[in-house]
Amino acid sequence: MNSNFQNRYASTGTTASLSGVRNRVLRNTYWLLALSMIPTIGGAWLGVQLNFNIFSGSPMIGFIAFMAIAFGFFYAIEKTKETGWGVVVLLGFTFFMGLMLTRLIEHTLKFSNGGTLIMTAFGGTGIVFGVMATIATVSKRDFSGMGKWLFAGLLVIIVASVANIFLQLPALYLAVSVIAIGIFSAYILYDVQQIINGGETNYIRATLNIYLDVYNIFVNLLSLLGIFGGNRN
Repeated sequence: MNSNFQNRYASTGTTASLSGVRNRVLRNTYWLLALSMIPTIGGAWLGVQLNFNIFSGSPMIGFIAFMAIAFGFFYAIEKTKETGWGVVVLLGFTFFMGLMLTRLIEHTLKFSNGGTLIMTAFGGTGIVFGVMATIATVSKRDFSGMGKWLFAGLLVIIVASVANIFLQLPALYLAVSVIAIGIFSAYILYDVQQIINGGETNYIRATLNIYLDVYNIFVNLLSLLGIFGGNRN
């Protein structure tokens, strides 16, 4: 057999194999992302029923406690991402994040149209995810260069959010929410293409990344809808 033909055949087989792996990772990521919505909703529902507000006493202490628990989950997920326990830990994390929605959900439900606002935010988040994931899938453009800029924007959001715990500036809160929606929407673009291009090969870690994108879009979109579209009873 001609050596050029052999090389071409091997290359084609490798490409097909890599494509299959990437498609499997993407498919598993989407399935696990959908599954993660169940404990998130369950956590939010339970938090509202129990009036879960353990972190509401001191905003700064609450923020530090939240970050400590969240990073504890991140560490555990990273350590177990190659096993079935990684799925369990990830779903535990999404339940915890559902609990963290309690105050926002309770605040929104005080509006006469609170239920509508929640469903609108959920639907809007779904649309953003669908659009960005589709662009990442069909576009020939390489979005990997966005990573460092998105991370810098994320740091700015965190610093501004911490500062506003003390400043309590409505304008800054609005600005952070709008910017956060833009940055995490772009992160969906980046994270999905990382899977497609083979930069991310573990579906549990990929799900965590995209879940955080979707979660933060929902939170900030619901906050804005409450401010501009909430009707008091």
